[in-house]
Amino acid sequence: MRRTSLYSRSQRPRPADAPAQAHGPSDTPKPASEPPNDAAQASAPLTRRARVGRFFGRHSTFLSLVLGVLIALGVVYGYGVLQPPPHALTQDDIDNAVLHTLDTKQIPSKYAKAYDAIRGSVVRVREDESEDGPESEIKEAGVGTGVVIVDKGIILTNLHVIADAKQVKVTFADGTESEAAVIATQPENDLAVLQAKTLPDDLQAATLRSTKDLALGDEVIAVGFPFGIGPSVTGGVVSGLRREYRSPEGKRLLTNLIQFDAAANPGNSGGPLVTMDGAVVGIVTGILNPNNQRVFIGIGFAVPIENAAAAVGLSPF
Repeated sequence: MRRTSLYSRSQRPRPADAPAQAHGPSDTPKPASEPPNDAAQASAPLTRRARVGRFFGRHSTFLSLVLGVLIALGVVYGYGVLQPPPHALTQDDIDNAVLHTLDTKQIPSKYAKAYDAIRGSVVRVREDESEDGPESEIKEAGVGTGVVIVDKGIILTNLHVIADAKQVKVTFADGTESEAAVIATQPENDLAVLQAKTLPDDLQAATLRSTKDLALGDEVIAVGFPFGIGPSVTGGVVSGLRREYRSPEGKRLLTNLIQFDAAANPGNSGGPLVTMDGAVVGIVTGILNPNNQRVFIGIGFAVPIENAAAAVGLSPF
């Protein structure tokens, strides 16, 4: 006969080697963690977005400026990258540019430039004399040329231009007329110094240049009033230095002269001989006339400016 156990299978004694399970407060099974609260989980991202928004709000101007600078730099860089490299100039390019300029623009000649530099200093010198009679009148007895060397109205001319004058008058480049007094002479160089009484407001004195480096073949112009016509300009070259010349009257022998072939005629006497840089190197004093016809045959003479300046009593350099 089977005996029925008073214990259920679960209440059966455990083997001695099985550890007893203690049931205490610390061993109470912990409940599973609660699911996160949706409101709390959403609050953190919203807070970060708000902070970012506030940051951009506070610094929007600065950030816009930085963004604009970056965009501008990007545009400049992109333009530089996309642009083709510059074309290197060649000698042919330069020659073509020069030829184009010469074809399309009228460039003043060197003679014109030289005259433009001296024109304001050239004066017409008139020798007047009085006629005898009950109603004596002053008439023009001769015309020559002069050049202003000091802007106070000091003028150089030839002595033979005013030697017999009863009265000397000068006409400046702007049309101003004035009486002039002879304040010094230098007969050995056929020079006279005049002082004008009435002066233009913008009177220009000529630039004087030493003849020390003057050479045969240097280009020059002669400016004056040949036969009373002018001012007239003729061009040529220096054809000789340290020449001698005796006037047709045979009154005096002039030495150390500049010989030139720019056309000169009666009335050019006393006018300036000018280099291409517009500087006066001499005072035109005579022309060679073997046949005494008083016309230019290709040889003119000028007193070096050093001698002319000595007539004034000052050095021009």
